[in-house]
Formats: sequence, C-alpha cells, structure tokens
Amino acid sequence: MVNLIIDGKNVTVAKGATILEAAATVGIKIPTLCWLQKVSPTGACRVCAVEVEGVERTMTACNTPVKDGIKVTTQSERLTAIRRKVMELMLVNHPLDCPVCDAGGECGLQDACYGLDVAKQEYSALLERRAIRYDWPLIESDPNRCILCEKCVKVDHEIVGCDAIALRNRGEATIVDTIDGKPLNCEFCGNCVAACPTGALINKPFKFRGRPWSFSVTKSVCAFCSNGCQIEYHSRNGRVARVTSEDSTFNSGNLCINGRFGYSYLNSADRLTVPLVAEGGRQVSADWNKAMAVAAGKLQEIIRTSGADAVAGIASPRVTNEENFLFQKFMRSAIGTNNIDSEARFGYAAAQTVLREKLGLTGASATIDQIDRAGAVLVIGTDLNAEATGAEYRVIKAAFKNDAKLVVANMRQVKLRKWANSMLQYRPDSELALINGLMKAIIDGGLEDKDFIQGKVANFEALKAVLDSQSLSDLAAAAGVGEGDLREAAAFIGGKKSVAILFGGDLMRSNGAAEKVAALADLALLVGCIGKEAGGLFPVDAKNNTQGLLDAGAAPTHLSGYQAAAAKGKDFWQIIEGIEQGTIKALYVLGSDLASYPDNNRIKKALAKLELLVVQDILDNETSRMAHVVFPASAAAEKSGSFTTTDNRLQLLGKAVDATGDAREDWDILGELYNRLTNAGQMHRPAELLEELKALSPLHAGDVPVIEGRSIAINAKAFQLKQNLTFSAAASTKPAVQAQYSLLVGPIGYHNGTSTTRSQNNLSVSREGYIEIFVGDAARLGITDGAVVKVTSPAGTISGKVKVSEKLQPGLLFAPSHFRELNANSLLRGSANLVAVTVEKA
Repeated sequence: MVNLIIDGKNVTVAKGATILEAAATVGIKIPTLCWLQKVSPTGACRVCAVEVEGVERTMTACNTPVKDGIKVTTQSERLTAIRRKVMELMLVNHPLDCPVCDAGGECGLQDACYGLDVAKQEYSALLERRAIRYDWPLIESDPNRCILCEKCVKVDHEIVGCDAIALRNRGEATIVDTIDGKPLNCEFCGNCVAACPTGALINKPFKFRGRPWSFSVTKSVCAFCSNGCQIEYHSRNGRVARVTSEDSTFNSGNLCINGRFGYSYLNSADRLTVPLVAEGGRQVSADWNKAMAVAAGKLQEIIRTSGADAVAGIASPRVTNEENFLFQKFMRSAIGTNNIDSEARFGYAAAQTVLREKLGLTGASATIDQIDRAGAVLVIGTDLNAEATGAEYRVIKAAFKNDAKLVVANMRQVKLRKWANSMLQYRPDSELALINGLMKAIIDGGLEDKDFIQGKVANFEALKAVLDSQSLSDLAAAAGVGEGDLREAAAFIGGKKSVAILFGGDLMRSNGAAEKVAALADLALLVGCIGKEAGGLFPVDAKNNTQGLLDAGAAPTHLSGYQAAAAKGKDFWQIIEGIEQGTIKALYVLGSDLASYPDNNRIKKALAKLELLVVQDILDNETSRMAHVVFPASAAAEKSGSFTTTDNRLQLLGKAVDATGDAREDWDILGELYNRLTNAGQMHRPAELLEELKALSPLHAGDVPVIEGRSIAINAKAFQLKQNLTFSAAASTKPAVQAQYSLLVGPIGYHNGTSTTRSQNNLSVSREGYIEIFVGDAARLGITDGAVVKVTSPAGTISGKVKVSEKLQPGLLFAPSHFRELNANSLLRGSANLVAVTVEKA
C-alpha cells in the first residue's frame, strides 16, 4: 500500500493506483475529458493536471502513479488557469456548431467548458475542414469535431477487440479513421460512439431525432442474447428512438450491435397489430373477443373429443419469466397436459440436464463478471461474438487487462483467436476426443487441482484409468489437432488458481452432445474451476431468456424450480411426431417462428395437419400465416416483467412504450384465455405471477425484487454444487466419420435470432444470408466469391451466394441461421447444427 496526501487529506491506496484514482477514494473530484475508467489512460487532454510538491511542472492525474509520501494539490489558481488555457486551445480547431451537433446536451466538451468557466476565446486559427465519413452504416464520423482523446480507439482495441479504428496521419492532420480507410473489421457495436465526448462519432439512426432531454428514458434489460446487458430505452411519441447503456451498469456500458441498434425491429412494418382468425381459407382481422372465443372454443372442443394430451404448447425464450410461468400453468392447469417445450430443446435444455444431474447446476456456476479475474480461460464450441458478445468482452478483458491465458477451441477461426495463447481448430464433431485429450494431458503433466479433487470429487482413479487406456496421439488425431498443441493448451489451463470454461451452441447442438457436456464437466472438476472467487463453468445461449423459461417450468420434464412433473410430456420433436401421427391436434405457439427452426420443411408439413394452430407473436412470419388464430403481442420494450441470464441473474424490465396497435402484453393475453377455459377470475399481472413463482419454486424462493426500477436478484441457490461429486469417466472415443462436405449452421454477430432481420439498422450492415466455403474447397470446385451455389442435405436444398473464407477448414461450410430467404436451417435434421451436404454450382 502507498500513503500520500491529496489536498491535505491522508490517502492510502494500492501500489500502481493513479493520482486520479487515489483522489476519488476520498471524494476529491479532478476534472477529466480524455479519461475513461474502463480503458487504459491516455493523458491526451491535460485537463486533469495537478501539482505535486517538489515537481516544477504539473502532472496528469489520470496516468501518473502514486508514490509514497507525495503531496498533491488538485485545486489552485494556477491549475484553474492551466485548465482553462487547455480548453481554449482545444476549441481553436473545434467548430462551434453545437446547435446542430447531435452531442449537444450530452457533450463532454460542453460540460468541461461550463465546469471550467471557459466563456471566451483568445486564440484563432485558419480552419481546414476535413471530409465527414457519411459512408459507414450506423455510425457517422466528423473528424472536425474530434479532440483526439482516443477514447474510441481504446474502447475498440481494449474492450471490443475489433481493431477497426486508429489514429491516422500525424500532427494537425491526425484523425481517427479505419485502419485501411474502410470499416471492414467493424462490428458496429457503437461502443466508440458511446465513448466519444463530442459529436465526432454519432449514432446515424438517431441523427437529428431530438435533444436528449426531450426523450423519456427507461431503464431495462436487453432482449437479445443471454448476457442480460442493462440498457436504457430513449422514447418519444410511443416509439423507441435509441438505446444506450451507462458505464455504471453490470456490463460497464458495453453493448453489441443488437443491443444498441437492434431496437428498430420494434418499428417494423411487419408488426402484428390486430388479432386474426382464419375464415374461408384466409386470415381476417377480428376483435379480441372474437379471437379469444374462437381459440377457447376450439381448444375446449379438442380436449372434449380427443383429450388434453391432444394439445401441445411451444414456449419462448423471448418472453418474460412471468409469462413463461403463466404459459406452463395454462398448459398444465387450464389444458391439462405436460406437452410443453421450446427451442431450448435444440441444445441448452439437454446440456442443462447434464449439468444439473452431474453437478447440481441449473446454469453457470458463477456470475460472468468472475470471468474477468480468471487466471486461465477455455472457450470451446462457441463463437462468443455471435452467441453472447458481452461474455466475449469479458474474456478479452481477462486476457488483455489481467493477462489470463486463453485457449480457444472451435471448428472455425473465430474472432477470439487473435487473443488466444492456443487456438485448437478441431475437426467437426470431435469435441469429445478434444476434451479427453485435454484432460489426459493435464493429468500427465500433474496439473490437475489436487486439493479440489481430494476435497470434493470421488473416483479420480477411474477417470485416470479410462484416459490411460487412450493415447494422446490417438486423441489428437481424432480431434484433428497436434499432440503438441494439446499439451500446450493443457499447460495453459492446468495448474491455475482459477479457470473459466465457456461453451455454447456448437458443442450443445453437436451429435452426442450430452456425453460431451458430461466430459466438459469432468474437465471443470479436474481443473477446479467451480466454487472459487474467480472463474467458473459458463454455458451460453444466443437467446435472452432460455434460462428463465426452463427455471419457470416451461418444459415437458419438470415444473417451476425443476420440480419433477407427475408425468413427462412430449418434447419438441415428439410433439412434431405427434402432429404427424394425428395424436396432437392443437398447438399453441408463443413467441416462436417454427418455420425458422431446424428441419423446418418437416415442421411446416406437420403444422398444416393441425386442427388448431394458435400463434401469439409480435411479428408476422411464416408460422403466423399458417395459424387459425393469431394474437398480436408486445415486445420487451413494451412490457414489464423479468428475464434470467444463463449466469442466474434475474433482472427487471422497464416498460418504455405501449404495444403497437391493438397488441397486448403476453401475460394479459394468456391470463384472459386461462380464465375463459377455467371460468376463473384470476389476475395475472407480472408482480403477482412472480410472487406465485416464488411461492411454488424452491429456486426462486427468497428476496426477489418487485417489478419496478432496475434491480438484480442473484439466484444463489443455482450455484450450490452437489455433494459427492463424481467424474463420468467417459469411454474411449472413435474418430468422427467425416463427410466430404459438412454444413455448420449458426448465428453471426450482426444479428440475433430472426428478430433483427426486421431491424433496418442491422440490415444496413448485414442484409442477406450467405454460404461460407473454405478457400481451398472453393478453388477445387471452381467457385468464386459472390457466385451462387446449391447445397443439398437429406432434408432439402438451398441456394445462396458464396463467401470464400480462410477461417474454415477443408470440407466445412458455414451458413448463418437468421435469414428466412436463405433458410439454412431447413437443411438440418433434428437438433444438430451440423449436417453432411453436397455442393455444386447453381
């Protein structure tokens, strides 16, 4: 620790702290402009100048480390004069266009001028106007307003890890621009815009929309991926105009393109605004009473003639905990069936079952901020940039700021490879061999966490015996990686005080996923990554409330809080099979476009056989167009309730605007239909539903916040490990059989689900789907970038434009799952996201 005096106050701080940080600990505020807490200091603006006794020149407080015994003065006539001169000189080259600048009212430069009483300008210069970059999507860059604070560059490099922008040129010609003059590497997350203290970088969709004080600001939670970033909706006249996030939030103000710009789907022309009922072979508008009567009457008829199990329901990760809880209550109590499932069946639900049975975990073993401080990080079977960008930011922070060792294992060369100490590009479907290889190399090197294993885990010798029966060279060959690479990766993650392991869709949705997740749980136990102050085991999901819907009991196997159901209902694929066989005659689809699901040609054929299809959604889609009754619902910005992240944070939404047209909140729709079927008069408001959930669910019992304001409840019960943990001792693995070509279907970072394909903001960056092909395969097939190819699997055929890439491996293709026109999901069979295909020129 270091002792010093600041403005006469005794201060004690850790060695390495800056004068600015030390001053803050005793409530002394030093003015800043270029300083941003979440990135490394630059010392560019000099506004934070302070005096240190015995030092003739002033020092910048933001990047000057403290020394024992120094005396610092932060306020004096000399300092005030210096700071004013700094601001006056900064304004020489800054256009005084505040009346037309979008940063007006929230400009750091304005605030600094007011704070330092800079009311005159003694200097002048011949200004040279520089070209404004109007050509970028979503972001506009005006170098004339730039004060070269470098906040945007630091955020881009240190937090986002994108390296899209940098300082270019020298001297008075210096500007912030893309490294090659084009935004090829930009993710358009807008974090640079949020960091900019002036109007040099602005949010294009928000340009000239109005001054910040003219909008209502509502604190809420992002409704896209499972990280649950805290956001603020800025709305006026019933429309959301922009989304921001404060640096004081759990996510430190960092958002991805979806979180910051994806909101524009709310204003899509495809929004469902009135109830619809099928009459004479077409859908016609109806009032709520008629639509409710048709749905309730037909459901009662089917239950009376065919039984309650002739009805099934599909829940949604897009709706709130309270609404999913009410939906499963509706299916079980009002209908009388356990036939309820969701798209969680495609991967997350099965993975969670393994973690729950093996470790006692319902989600992650810790909150994701513990990734930041981990000594080593393994990211396997997930492109975090596409599935959970907020988690990727934390992995980058761990590697960049805290020098964590990073191992990335993926079939593709994902973005995180640039930060990785070890990149294991494994063969498709070979995750089990890879995980076993890592465990064997860790044990061979004596790098297992012996204290953790001896205190908490049984049968280590059984695991060791199974791994001893396999050679590391065979495991490496089966995974398609080098034996030396496996040993190197094992050395990076083994023997560390804390380890974070993250995994996602590529592993959860692979063939034999349950066995692979069990092996990964073994690896987590082997390195002792669970139950410590840093690190943990972190499953991720691309949808915002997958965890919450499972917690609430929207599944065929369990009730809320994972209490066993009296009788298991049908899961998603069993429901489809039941429709095909004629045993399920009615299907209620909540917030899900089944026509965009895997194997959707089969699904659509099944839906056509139903006697009753009820769809409750916010956007017109292929499933809603097949429905006998359509209920228009509200989006996350238009409702209250809560979401639960995969790391078990229950967070409250704020209602920013009303639903469009005659649309209603999902809980309101479900509540009325429940009462019509049961003749009950129950109220089903979110706050009451949350209280009911708490009363019924051991997982939710305790202090859960009321539905107002911003609040987080950490579900501590979800972190309680089972007693008497054991290794699964996975069996030997055979090399995966490789097709000549395999297609991997998954998310990309520019979109989330299909919602953002209705967002003009996202479409301005990524408008259409594509088929990514390895450069060597493209050469062999005579295919060039932009050509059209036909890809065929046993489930169907699609055609799309080619994107030639070096990030894949021979024989592996990739296609994004979001685009309805490409419909890459139609080629998949069942839940797996990888399928053997043939490729030919179109």
